[in-house]
Amino acid sequence: MKRRILLVEDETAFAVGTIDRLESEGYQVEWAQTGPAGYEMARAHAFDLIVLDIMLPGRNGFDICRDLRRDGVNTPVMMLTARGEVVDRVVGLKLGADDYVQKNCEPMELMARVEALLRRGGGAAMSPERAEFGGVRVDLRRHEATREGRPLTLSPVEFRLLEYLIERRGVVVAREELLENVWSLHGDTLSRTVDVHIAGLRKKIEADSRYPRYLLTVKGTGYKLAI
Repeated sequence: MKRRILLVEDETAFAVGTIDRLESEGYQVEWAQTGPAGYEMARAHAFDLIVLDIMLPGRNGFDICRDLRRDGVNTPVMMLTARGEVVDRVVGLKLGADDYVQKNCEPMELMARVEALLRRGGGAAMSPERAEFGGVRVDLRRHEATREGRPLTLSPVEFRLLEYLIERRGVVVAREELLENVWSLHGDTLSRTVDVHIAGLRKKIEADSRYPRYLLTVKGTGYKLAI
């Protein structure tokens, strides 16, 4: 699955060149040209990296970075600036940015820094208490979930099922394991229960449940949350 990068940048020439380089390296890039648009996109969708200019129309990058961290968005943030002021770098890092790059740096350096942050971030935005993927945000501590910024109505069993799969993200989980740990049942006599709940959960978290991107069936084995 392609890594998703959000570029928040109002200078068209710089943005187009950066997008071309990123896409040539196999990344999927979304582009926001104003501060408010970038902030809303970063909150509503799951990205692997946010590349954020400081000087933006409507809202500056410092405020966006600060508010995203306040909102619990832990996606790695790389801040861009046309200036080399030390005070800007210090302020950005204190507000929660992970790196700080001047726009006039060599393209190879920019790509290397992107790769380094993605390795550090490890993919979809995660923390011990939160997960984000495909527009879905799950707060395990508050027992809340949203999709595209709207609340998801999950039954207690659906939430526990999603929580269990998040805890084992990327790992194939057998139906028997889900029965035992989500429903506290033993054996496979009620394995159809798992299938029914998985189907219901897919309808709520996938853009198109017929072609799931995240909650996958592993034929003959079980299910995997691919995030």
